[in-house]
Amino acid sequence: MTLRIIFMGTPAFAAATLRHLHECGHEIVAVYTQPPRPGGRRGLAPVKSDVHALAESLGLEVRTPASLKGAGEIEAFAALDADIAVVVAYGLILPRAILAGTRHGALNAHASLLPRWRGAAPIQRAIMAGDRETAVCIMHMDEGLDTGPVALEQRIPIGPDETAGELHDRLAAIAGPLMAEALALLEQGRLPAVPQPADGATYAAKIGKHETRVDWTRPAAEVHNHIRGLSPFPGAWCEMRIGGQVERVKLLASRLATGSGEAGRLIGPGLTVACGQGAVALVRLQRAGGKALDAEAFLRGATVEAIG
Repeated sequence: MTLRIIFMGTPAFAAATLRHLHECGHEIVAVYTQPPRPGGRRGLAPVKSDVHALAESLGLEVRTPASLKGAGEIEAFAALDADIAVVVAYGLILPRAILAGTRHGALNAHASLLPRWRGAAPIQRAIMAGDRETAVCIMHMDEGLDTGPVALEQRIPIGPDETAGELHDRLAAIAGPLMAEALALLEQGRLPAVPQPADGATYAAKIGKHETRVDWTRPAAEVHNHIRGLSPFPGAWCEMRIGGQVERVKLLASRLATGSGEAGRLIGPGLTVACGQGAVALVRLQRAGGKALDAEAFLRGATVEAIG
């Protein structure tokens, strides 16, 4: 038996689950995703989401409503006569009528160890906070923000130098099979629903531009977590004086290093920078308009005179 599924998701993380469920043979009756946004080389041409592009390549119906609150959208959703909605990083709030618009409601794959890091940026926030463990949770959706009962979870450790991009890819590879397991249990009438504990809830707010600049006065461990938590997007950054000119440089990877000094000073070797406590070695960097380079290659093309 296969389920009639409405899939709702937008970024690459969600596309991995869509592909897996399609390969499992479930009947995906429609795919909901965010409308195309301006992008491309000049930032003008509309660009389809990763889920949109994949769904079209699989021959699936794609819907891109700007909102799901209107009576017409609610009726169109219910008319699909689906068993379940599968939601992965969709980007729109689902009103009660949509949650009730399938026979079994909606299941969400969320990239955190709930109730820790509910919200928009759980992967980045977990690393920035120095968490050593995270998870993918399959959750029965309710009207709250990631507050529904948890059906399944799969925990994984976070590596000490792992970036958000690397962790994203590992979690995305887990989410599809875990959702498929949840759907199999749903078909059997054996899918758990464990209420989230009241204690330990945290909110993973969307990353703001004001958060991306590195503050060298912070302890080295916090600076390191900040850099790897924002890599590759949106990217932590600092200013460097290179050849007498001040440039904004994106920092994509780092590691903890030995040494101490005035915060923000280069203390060597290579690009080792003193922090408020301890030091961080910059491992991978990117100048504006340039390619991402490891520190050795970066220094071959740039004489760094100071960091700020």
